Amino acid sequence: MGAMLILLSACGGQKWSEERIGSYMLVTQRGGATLGYSPESGVKLLTEDGYAFKDLNRNDTLDPYEDWRLTAQERAANLASMLSIEEIAGLMLYSSHQSVPMIASMGFGASMYNGKSFEESGAKPSDLSDDQKKFLRDDHLRAVLVTSVESPIVAAVWNNNMQAFVEGLDHGIPANTSSDPRHEAKATTEFNAGAGGHISQWPTSLGLAATFDPRLMHRFGEIASEEYRALGIATALSPQVDIATEPRWFRFDGTFGEDPQLSTDMARAYCDAFQTTPETKGWGMKSVNAMVKHWYGYGAQEGGRDSHFASGKYAIYPGDNLAMHKRSFVEGAFRLPGGTEMASAVMPIYSILWNQDPSGENVGGSYSKWMIQKQLREEAKFDGVVCTDWGITKDMKVLDSPIGGKPWGVEHLSEAERHYKILQAGVDQFGGNNEIEPIVEAYGMWSKEFGEESARERFEQSARRLLLNVFRVGLFENPYLNPSETEKIVGNADFMKEGYEAQLKSIVMLKNHGDQTLPMKGKKKVYVPKRHFPAIPGMWGGISEEKTVEPVDLALVEKYFEMVQQPEQADFALCLIQEPSSGWGYSKDDAMKGGNGYVPVSLQYEDYTAVDARDVSIAGGDPMERTTNRSFKGKTVKTYNRDDMLMVADTKEKMGDKPVVVVVETGRPVVLSEIEPHADAILISFKVQHQALLDIISGKAEPSALLPMQMPADMKTVEEQKEDVPHDMRCYQDADGHKYDFAFGLNWKGVIKDDRVKKYGTLPTSK
Repeated sequence: MGAMLILLSACGGQKWSEERIGSYMLVTQRGGATLGYSPESGVKLLTEDGYAFKDLNRNDTLDPYEDWRLTAQERAANLASMLSIEEIAGLMLYSSHQSVPMIASMGFGASMYNGKSFEESGAKPSDLSDDQKKFLRDDHLRAVLVTSVESPIVAAVWNNNMQAFVEGLDHGIPANTSSDPRHEAKATTEFNAGAGGHISQWPTSLGLAATFDPRLMHRFGEIASEEYRALGIATALSPQVDIATEPRWFRFDGTFGEDPQLSTDMARAYCDAFQTTPETKGWGMKSVNAMVKHWYGYGAQEGGRDSHFASGKYAIYPGDNLAMHKRSFVEGAFRLPGGTEMASAVMPIYSILWNQDPSGENVGGSYSKWMIQKQLREEAKFDGVVCTDWGITKDMKVLDSPIGGKPWGVEHLSEAERHYKILQAGVDQFGGNNEIEPIVEAYGMWSKEFGEESARERFEQSARRLLLNVFRVGLFENPYLNPSETEKIVGNADFMKEGYEAQLKSIVMLKNHGDQTLPMKGKKKVYVPKRHFPAIPGMWGGISEEKTVEPVDLALVEKYFEMVQQPEQADFALCLIQEPSSGWGYSKDDAMKGGNGYVPVSLQYEDYTAVDARDVSIAGGDPMERTTNRSFKGKTVKTYNRDDMLMVADTKEKMGDKPVVVVVETGRPVVLSEIEPHADAILISFKVQHQALLDIISGKAEPSALLPMQMPADMKTVEEQKEDVPHDMRCYQDADGHKYDFAFGLNWKGVIKDDRVKKYGTLPTSK
């Protein structure tokens, strides 16, 4: 199908040609931008000086925002000035979690397709749901968060369908699709370099930090961003650069650990790689916006409770160390060596930074003018997009669930008033909001207080920032994907291989008794005890079923060793366990019995009584509770997976003098005093494939990773450490005299003492 043309000028002859790629037209130009458009959207091509341009608003005129020869800043300013308040309000929205297709089995709930369930509608997985059409058309939303997708090809076709849909609306603003991290490995997946996969698999952020190699982090960013763009994703809701100084915090595993310098270097490498298009050494068609989070101080949650819950809304700073928590932002994500210069977006913290605002206001990060306008905008000189974390303007009705809003410190305000306060603080976008009404109401409040001109100016300011991030990555020129190219890129054999090699580099060996337990070379006989999973409450509600399972694919183990059913038949035993799990730090049962509801978060397997906890919490108070004291001193908590500890001890007793190898899968520090005496070798896994662990155990690969955090000697030191200070715990020392401190790790020769340890391992604050 040929293009429909309006000739503005034919000087120099035609410099472009086009071809149909599936559902869209691809326009290539000599010395000009590559364009993509849908013939069904109503968009025409304009020509000037022999070049082609998209008439996105269909007015037969080449407007500045449609002219790819102008700078992204010029184009964003022009378009912002043309938009209605409703359209700008739509740009300020960031969708709730979307799966492709929108069915409950894909994650966050189902949607209707032509008024019917997906299964009944006959819709294709790549079709837009009714809800998606509504928020794109009626609410002018353009920032879409995608979680799970059925396959890369389905993702590519869905992207093209969505982009064609919005291309025919309003000013033809393309959708800016985003994702939370999606490259983490699945333990049971077997690596096969020839098989490809849905996406390459890498260690968690904490696992990448354990490599102590910012160059590897940069390489991950290059590959991940290429796969993201092949899926239509132009914004990464990452990295999480919070410096994790509180060891009990359950979001520890999404960080780069507790060390400010390592976190800073990793943040810089991640953002630079994601945002840089190699050909331009700056912004371009291969760039992915990095939304760095969470500004700032999130790693200091009191008692390890998390601010997804009302019971964890407070971060505290008993060591007066809040300023250090900025380093990974201002020295890392905001100081990039490449041409993009700094992360293009920031997500503020849910939490209230208790008594840190000089004005005395205690509100969540996105509501705080001191945190956003003063510190981020003025002091850190950040003029990019600031987007709230998800759902902060809604009400929260319970203390012990993350389901609902997180209006910390402003519970008394209406939803529209919350939006207004967030805009006053200097924020541009509202995460998890699909409807424009409260934003339009907030515009009316601003107009009433400061005048219509001021309100319009403030909204255009955010519109320019939001549009800039869409222009710079080339979505206005070509937001479409070639599904066959997507299939070649996402999870290709080379990327899978590099991800797997990174997994090997992330595994920490903590113990290798006498430097001789590992590796287990040859076809030795191995006994693998089953793991008992008790019924465990889930973060989002519900309780899992109790079960006893094989902790690893036995067919996979058979490729390395000979499986036996009894310990006495084995040359060695392999125990796979997980970090202690004791819950989120709040108990309905305790509250119903007259307590304040607060209980310890334990890092040990045995029942734990918090005799060394604070008598009075540093922070406290919520409209849903009567007390401001959130102390859990003297209370006892049980660990759901205590049987992991018992299994290791029982296995050692049965094995006698024969070696027991223990793998601990974790995302935060663990008290290992209950495990280490029964283990001849200990490996720490940051959620890697089991095959990678077997490659290490068998000697096919050598361990090289280092601890990105301290392993505490006991829970007493956990209670006594300051939530905002790194490296301030007494570390566990094992039977071989090794202290499990930050930057400790073993290889086959013994303790690793290389350049990484020299650079990062000098810790003046360590005890």
